[in-house]
Order: sequence, then structure tokens, then C-alpha cells
Amino acid sequence: PNMAAWEALVLSLCDAGCVKFGSFKLKTGILSPVYFDLRTIVSFPELMCQVSQCLWEKVTEKRDKFTTICGVPYTALPFASVISTNHSVSMVMRRKEVKDYGTKKVIEGKIVEGSNCLIVEDVVTSGSSIMETAVELEKVGLVVTDAVVLLNREQGGKENLADRNITLHSVVTMTDVVQVLAKHNKITDQVRDDVVRFIRSTPAVPLISSVDKKLFDVSKMTFEERSHVATHPLSKRLFEIMMTKKTNLCLSADMTTTAELMKLCDEVGPHVCMVKMHVDIVEDFKLESWMELRKLADKHNFLIMEDRKFADIGNTVKHQASGGVYHVTEWADLVTVHGVSGEGILKAFNELAAAEKHGRTIGCVLLAEMSSEGNLITQDYTKAILSMSENHKDCVAGLVCTKRVSTDPGCIAMAPGVQLCVGGDGLGQTYNTPQEVVGVRGSDIIIVGRGIYKVSVGSPVENAIKFKESGFTAYMSRVGKDDQSKPVTNDHVSKAFSSLL
Repeated sequence: PNMAAWEALVLSLCDAGCVKFGSFKLKTGILSPVYFDLRTIVSFPELMCQVSQCLWEKVTEKRDKFTTICGVPYTALPFASVISTNHSVSMVMRRKEVKDYGTKKVIEGKIVEGSNCLIVEDVVTSGSSIMETAVELEKVGLVVTDAVVLLNREQGGKENLADRNITLHSVVTMTDVVQVLAKHNKITDQVRDDVVRFIRSTPAVPLISSVDKKLFDVSKMTFEERSHVATHPLSKRLFEIMMTKKTNLCLSADMTTTAELMKLCDEVGPHVCMVKMHVDIVEDFKLESWMELRKLADKHNFLIMEDRKFADIGNTVKHQASGGVYHVTEWADLVTVHGVSGEGILKAFNELAAAEKHGRTIGCVLLAEMSSEGNLITQDYTKAILSMSENHKDCVAGLVCTKRVSTDPGCIAMAPGVQLCVGGDGLGQTYNTPQEVVGVRGSDIIIVGRGIYKVSVGSPVENAIKFKESGFTAYMSRVGKDDQSKPVTNDHVSKAFSSLL
């Protein structure tokens, strides 16, 4: 499209509310002064046609090369549909979630193996969504050499895709947008300069697609490597604590009095990365006393996880978490959450975090699996929880699971039911060893309670040290390092990881 056409397009996008200025957290975790919400375009038919035409004109010289097109789900699907119908070009559709019934296909439509498919996208930051789509298209025999995008955020996406032999064609860049808006007095020169400065000063976003994550065996990555790609700030902090203290032990402190809890946390605190508790079983709870627990966490550098297992509708959970008797968000770092009520429960915690009432970050840990015998969690339910965690990385820091089920390096796998020997408690709880859950099943954190403070042999501190050493040794062995400070080897890619899923 010529300059007049794309300038008109930028102004139309602004008038439709697709360009927003302020402070926005992107999917990558970066805070951006500008956000492009192109999903609203579907409500403006003329604008939809305008965008689609500009996208198609951008690849005018290469049209004969493509026999089919595919829009990245979901925002780009309407653009691809309009191009397909207006220009009589064949289209295929990629499913983001594969159904477990019917044909169970990822790519829908007529496939001609060996034909070239143009990928259509709305916005590119790192290029991961295009790369994920390209891999799925290539699996069914299509060839991908080019992608066209409405907006290039200029944060490494074009270069990342070029490294994978995909040429990116963009209608406009982020710099183009702010220059046009400033020229037509839609924004001030100061806002324009802030955005340009952001583009120049922000490092390129590495391409870590879900496909890369599956190939790049998460179980072989060190906590340090994973801390660099984790989205949630508490995931990053937990990785840092585990590295600093050389422990992946979480104390499950099911004490019924404040004094018992404080004493145990003070004794064992130096040897754990986190303390998990059930505040509603404490018989003498007082909020003032609980703030002393917060001081212990800071003293010994561990996180506090309230194992409340929130499960109600979002509005109710907001009150349960921030008010009531326990005021959980005032002292807890993490809370456990059931996904049974839907994604509204995570949106509720996002709203609590956005309010910053207490100036603290709080993260959710979703229950993907349970260690109790005969529990009703199914494989389909676990898959649904994984989807929720992927869609809410800004809220979800990890999963409770008996084995690693997520391929996201930033998602921390926390395993309950751990003892130094295999067994059970006669009430349905089953136990596995640290070597099994960390070394074989790929979990990151071992959750231990009674094995530390309710056994006849050894003090809580002595027992905690045994679990700490056993769990961290299993982790070190898993990543193939004798010492966390040694250089990382190149042996990261492993086909064995699929056996953990």
C-alpha cells in the first residue's frame, strides 16, 4: 500500500480505539507504553476490509508464490477470511486447541502437499505465534516461506523469523504508527518520543515458541536459565531463591497454633524455598501475629503459599482472598487455586493484583493433579488447567502436579506427596521419593510436611536438611551438572521429555 493508504489506515485504527497509550504488560512480560488491541476491528466491517486489502497488497509481488493462506488464531482469522473471499485464494485454518473428538485435526481445510502457504498475522513482537503456526502447517505437508503482518512492534520478531527462514512483510511498524498520529495531532510529540525511546532501548524479545519449548527439554534447563524466560515475577523470584539457597524444598506446615507454626518456620526456614500452610486450621489466628510470619519469610528468604484451594466464582474469591477473617493477600505470596469454576477466578486475582492495595505481588498456583489415591481429576481436566495457565501467565506462577505437565519453562511444577521412601499414610495419600518426582518425573519443587516434623527419627531441622539435599541433588543430576555455577553444556535438546507428558 502507498503512504496515503497506510496513513489513512493508521488514523482509522486510532479512531476505532485499536491504539492505546499508557502502561501495558505484554504477553512477553514487558511493560509497554503503547498497546494495539486489534480484536475490536471485527466490529468495523469497512476497517476490516481496509486492513485485509493492505495486507494483501503488501505481498503483491509474491502473490503467484502462494496457493493458500492461513490466519494465526484468533485475531488474524477474519483478515485471512476476507482476503480469501475477496481474492479467491484458498484458505486453511489452524485450531489453537485441538478437540478430543471428531477428526481431531490441528489444520482444517484442503491440503495440497508441497504447496506454499502465506501466514497472516495482526501484530508481531517476538514472532512466536507465526512460528508455532508454521510448524503445524509444515507437519501436514505445506511449505511456509513468508508471513504478512499488519503491525511489526520492532522488538525482534522479523529477525527471529528470518533465522528460521521465514520472511516477514509488515504493513506498518510501531514507529510508523506514532509518527503518523503525532503528525495529525492524535498524540503529543512527547508520547511519540517516549514510544520511539522504548523501541530503541528495549532488548529484542527471544523467540521461545511452544514448539521450541517441547523440543528444548525443560527438565534439562537450569533454574537460572528458566528465570530469564519466566513471565510471572514470583516465578522469577522463586527460581532465584532456589539457586541462592540451593534448595527446592517446600515445607508443608500444617500446624494448628500460631506458636507452633512460627517456631517451625524459624527453625526450618533457612533450608526451604517456600512454606505452604492452611491458615483456616490455625485455632488462634490473629492478623497481627501473621505479619510476624511475613517478617520470618523475609528473614530466611522464602515465599509463603496459602493452600486455600480457592474454587468459587471470581467475585466471591476476591472477597475471600482480600477480606474476611484472614486477609490472605496481605501476607501470602502465592495461593493455590482450583480451575473448576473457570477463568473468572484468575481474572479476579488479576484485579486484586492491579489494585495493589497492599503494594505486594500475589501469584496463583493451579491444581493440575493431586497425589491422593482415587481423586477425580482426569486427563482432560489437567489439559484444561494447562490451557488456563498458558492463557494467564501474568497470574499463574506454577502448577501443583505429580509430574511435569507444562512445557513452559517459566511454569514451576510443585509435587506433593514426597517422602524419602515410597509408601502411603492409610488415608489415601501416596508418597514418592525426591529422586522419582524430581529426577524422573521432572518436577521442580518437592512439598514435604509430616516427613519433616512428624517422624520419630531426627529433628525437624535435620529432616529438612535431608530432604533439601535429596531434592536438590535430584535436580542437579537431572540438569546434568555437578555444581550450579559450572557452565551449561549444550546437551539441552532431548527427545526423552515427551515421556514425561
